[in-house]
Amino acid sequence: MDANIILVDGFLATTIGIIVYFVGMRLNEEIAFLRRYNIPDPVTGGIIASLVALGIFILLGKEVQFELGTRDILLVYFFTAIGLNARISDLVAGGRPLAIFLVLTLGYIVLQDVVGVTVAYLIDQPSAVGILVGSASLIGGHGTAIAWAPEIAEQHGITNALEIGVAAATLGLVFASLLGGPIAAFLLTRHTGPRKVEVDGLVVGIPHDREDTEQINHVSLMAVILVLHIAIIIGFILNLSIAEAGLKLPLFVSCLLVAIALSNTVPRLLPRLRWPARTKALAVVSDLSLGLFIAMSLMSMQLWSIAGLAGPLFVLLAAQVAATVLFILFVLFPLMGRNYLATVLSAGFAGFSLGATPTAVANMTAVTKSHGPAPTAFVILPLVGAFFVDITNAFVIQYFLGL
Repeated sequence: MDANIILVDGFLATTIGIIVYFVGMRLNEEIAFLRRYNIPDPVTGGIIASLVALGIFILLGKEVQFELGTRDILLVYFFTAIGLNARISDLVAGGRPLAIFLVLTLGYIVLQDVVGVTVAYLIDQPSAVGILVGSASLIGGHGTAIAWAPEIAEQHGITNALEIGVAAATLGLVFASLLGGPIAAFLLTRHTGPRKVEVDGLVVGIPHDREDTEQINHVSLMAVILVLHIAIIIGFILNLSIAEAGLKLPLFVSCLLVAIALSNTVPRLLPRLRWPARTKALAVVSDLSLGLFIAMSLMSMQLWSIAGLAGPLFVLLAAQVAATVLFILFVLFPLMGRNYLATVLSAGFAGFSLGATPTAVANMTAVTKSHGPAPTAFVILPLVGAFFVDITNAFVIQYFLGL
């Protein structure tokens, strides 16, 4: 192993992730600015940890690398929990908002590449760089950026395409984590006025002012974990079958689908069974999974890999951040109804369009913990992100690269 690499194994990485979460929670409690703008606890701690790793690199010349197997498992847990909370009645009730949010999201994929290509042209950069710092790395995330980098490097002569894509996705994740809360705070104080808050159970997170009317004990937690594991096992089998049919989906998507199916059939077939959907025990497991996932994702960012790509990269990202904020304020929020659901989805869209679906959910969780639940938002955004974005994005990227 390279002597300049500090490799942190999975067990210790998970332990550090928990510490990072508590550091972020403590800072958010003490610093009014962070609390006022609904910055998620793991985001605060994760960014601090990544800065510490950057300091180690600068002072000692050593790279801190984390084994992140536990983090990836937590992502599956979280989305399976989201599926268990999803009710068909929510989808029916949210049919129009779901359709509007889908159309706006798919349209924004195109807009993101238009902004990227246009700004790249204005600063005398190849159009392929604009696509890399567009939907390939932002709404697409690290996975899409890494997948497209070899083709862009080979066919468009961008030899450092991988570094540009990963750097853009990393910085996008930071902006995504920091923007959602302030946008929601602005909309809540300026536009929504009296809010109609959905109160039918928890999807993720326990509001800070919620009364403890429901008991959590080892039995309720074990019941939740058992149901989650059953859904994940079936989801894993489904994922293998889908892969054999020639369609590749992330495991969390298959588990989300299975969990939705189980939650909308088992309680009706077995009405005497105590199903864990919309319970505080499931909300606790969701909170743990999401919080630790975000903390581990952000603390593992290698910020030193971005330093050499400054300049054009930051100009392109500044344009994308500005486009996202303007799109949310003047297009998405008005068309989604200017209500509390629209506010929560606006915070989520900031996380989703610049970062990743878990970041979006973390943003929405921070808002709903302080201002009340919005179950429909937690169904709409993961469904749009899971089913439609990656497929559409692939066609859009291919089209723009062919221009």
